[in-house]
This record gives sequence, C-alpha cells and structure tokens, in this order.
Amino acid sequence: MPITLATALYSIAWVFLVRSINRRQAGTPSVFTVILALGLAAHAFGLYRQMVLPDGYHFAFFKISSVFCWTTNFLILLSSLRKPLHNLFLITLPISVAALLSSLYTEAQTAPVYLKLDAKTASHILLSILAYSTMIVATVQTLVLAFQNYQLRHRHPTGIVRLLPPLQTMEKLLFELLWVGEILLTLVIITGAFQIESVREQHLHHKIVFTVLAWLIYAILLWGRHFLGWRGNSAIRWSLSGFVSLALAYLGSKFVLEMILGVG
Repeated sequence: MPITLATALYSIAWVFLVRSINRRQAGTPSVFTVILALGLAAHAFGLYRQMVLPDGYHFAFFKISSVFCWTTNFLILLSSLRKPLHNLFLITLPISVAALLSSLYTEAQTAPVYLKLDAKTASHILLSILAYSTMIVATVQTLVLAFQNYQLRHRHPTGIVRLLPPLQTMEKLLFELLWVGEILLTLVIITGAFQIESVREQHLHHKIVFTVLAWLIYAILLWGRHFLGWRGNSAIRWSLSGFVSLALAYLGSKFVLEMILGVG
C-alpha cells in the first residue's frame, strides 16, 4: 500500500540523515535525496487514492494534515537544492510518519463527507495548502533558529550547530519564507472571501478570526524586521505566535468540528 511504503521510506530517509549528521557531513547525501523523493512519490499516490474518490473529494482532518506534510516536505526538498534547509527534515519527517499512520488507521472511523470542487474553490484550496505549508516550513526553520540561538547564547556551539549555516543566514532564510507565506496567505484571504455564503452555516467564525489574526501577526513581524530590525528572540516569538493562530484557524477548527462535534 502506498501509505505504508511512504512511511517506511520516510523512516529510512530520516535514519540516513541522522547518520550523515553524526558523521559531520554538511551536505545532503544523494542516497537520502533519492529515498526521500521515492517517499514523496508514494505519499502523493497514497493521498490521491485516499482523497480523490468517485463521489468527490474527501478532505478529512487526518488526510488534509497528511497533505500539509507532503507539501511541506516537497517545498523543503526543492529549497534544499539551493539553500541549506535539509536539516529541517529532522523535524518534518517524524511528523509526516505520524500523519501518514493517522490518516491510515483513522480512515474507517470517520464518516466520509465528499466535496465537489469548481475552479474557484479548487484555486482557494490550492493556495491554502501552499500558504499553510510555507508557514510550516518557516515555523520549523524558526524552531531550528531558536535552538541555534540558544546554543550560541549559552556557548555550546557543538554537534549539529556546527553544521548549520551562520545565524544571520538562518534568519535571512526565515524571513524569505515568511514573505512568501504572507503573500500566499493574503491571496488565501482574498479568494476565501468569495467562497463565503453563510458564515454561520459554513462554520467559519473561528477560521476567519484566527486566519486574520495570523495575517496581522506575520505582517507586524515583517514590518518590525524591515523598520526596526527585529531579530533573534523577538522574531522567534512573533513567528511562533503567528503559526499557532494559523494552526487554530484551520486544523484547530476542523478538528473540533469533525472529531468532536461530528460536523463534516
């Protein structure tokens, strides 16, 4: 089964990455890249079989979480071809394995709700996936930056810290990701406004509030970086706060509606 194969390949790729880090290898092993690419292919095929069904599209909570993981890993893989981001897989691959297993073993426990998509709705969903996934990459980058900043402040620049790029380079990469994510999130809000028919009936109250709040937090962070030179712990706190709000906007509200209230 593709999901099982993807889980195995991600696990093997993670082991290869850990081994290369333990051996103090700064680059990405070619074997790791090949295994990861195969894992992404199996993951994509598995998602297609799970979500694209004759009656429509099945956007269950654990399946859409798996979609975010796939997109996140794909974006990191593309970016790591020209930027030092491959160490982010240390965090994203275990999360992806958990998401895959959850989507597999909860498949029969949720009542399927099928959606028919037109062009406008499909474009909004695609932008949403790209925006959330970009911000997930930025958040993982933030966590790595926080770890690096802590180690340097306490004068423990050992182990994996020595393999990471300089702190300024890591911060630059973070804000590049945040700018891309904020632009995508802006497009999500604009296209989403045209999808609203009834806020109450579509259960959009929390999603709207937390999405706009996330957009404002990221906007303030980018403004503070540009005009006030925010960096270090200030940038880390604002970035993590923005992602918490963004996670509550979609995954949080969807979890409550689907898993607790039983609303599709």
